[in-house]
Amino acid sequence: MKSLNYSHHPCQGAQHASYLHSRRQFIQNAGLAAAGLLLAGCQPQNSAPTSTGKSPMVAIAKAATYDRALVKKQVQAMFDGIGGIADVLAHGNRVAIKVNLTGGVNNKPLPGTTEIETYITHPEVVRAVIELLRDAGAKDVFIVEAAYEPESWAHYGYLDVAKDTGAKIIDLTDFAPYKGFAEVKTTTQHTIYEKFTMNPLLTELDAFVSISKMKCHNVAGVTHSMKNLFGLVPYRYYTLNSRDTYRSAFHGQSSETGKRVPHVIMDLNLTRPVTLSVIDGILSSEGGEGPWISSFGAVKPGVLFAGKDPVATDAVATAAMGFDPTADYPNKPFLHGINHMNLAAKLGIGTNLLNEIKVVGETINNVKMDFKPSF
Repeated sequence: MKSLNYSHHPCQGAQHASYLHSRRQFIQNAGLAAAGLLLAGCQPQNSAPTSTGKSPMVAIAKAATYDRALVKKQVQAMFDGIGGIADVLAHGNRVAIKVNLTGGVNNKPLPGTTEIETYITHPEVVRAVIELLRDAGAKDVFIVEAAYEPESWAHYGYLDVAKDTGAKIIDLTDFAPYKGFAEVKTTTQHTIYEKFTMNPLLTELDAFVSISKMKCHNVAGVTHSMKNLFGLVPYRYYTLNSRDTYRSAFHGQSSETGKRVPHVIMDLNLTRPVTLSVIDGILSSEGGEGPWISSFGAVKPGVLFAGKDPVATDAVATAAMGFDPTADYPNKPFLHGINHMNLAAKLGIGTNLLNEIKVVGETINNVKMDFKPSF
């Protein structure tokens, strides 16, 4: 990778962002465009999760397997530890859960493993979260992802989860069940994208949950709840050329990828803020985001994380991987790009300083496992 100039950060001095958006407030601020497209200004307000002066809370729980009863018990314990999740639904009961189905069904898992045991969000974690959201009052629950292939939903067990829980799957690659995509504006804090093409459902939510896998990423260093938002948009609108089958425009040219990807992560998080983060680290992987990375390998951390500050939650998970969440390029795990958690902290999205975060449940040291970064 060519050397990168990281001396200038255009986001410094940005105001704090709020993560609870009323559906009614949002629709009042949105305008309808021609052809049924919704033009939405999903703009964060000027307050942060830490603006009350209280330290953000991140819960850690151990779980050695994906036994259904065990997973639900531990997710419940984490939600209790962070003060419950009723406040996540304070503005209403329409909730979307963003999962990570990266890579597509044609990528083969490592021998002796499955995709959901290494680099795909495990459906049992999603099942537990849905059931607990229902208990807290969620009425309409959607499982969302811009999947590489429609076969992914059945292949990874999500059709069964949707059927059993009454959740509805929305493939963000398409605009269904709407008549067209929405052009959703980000905030004035954006650095690359002023707006994104999205399924309009993402503009009509009362709460947005990111359930990611605990793993490394070749460019982003780590990929947790914030990086998970890369899959919010249909790839075909974000390619450098018509032959690409991934969001190549998000990466840009090779000389700019290490700086561009972290800033795109920020633009996505400003546009569709995360209100609840859950990270699946029961079984996971190190050395990269999938088996297409040569340093990729399976690991068994046996851990889960949850929090309402996505930056803090990602920071705690990063520390539990043996990395410093405030480190930056070219220090591990940020060997190929700048640290998006540092960008998020400067934007006021949340904090990645461990001394500003209250960890409940297990301690970081009790669950810590040194991960191999992606080379």
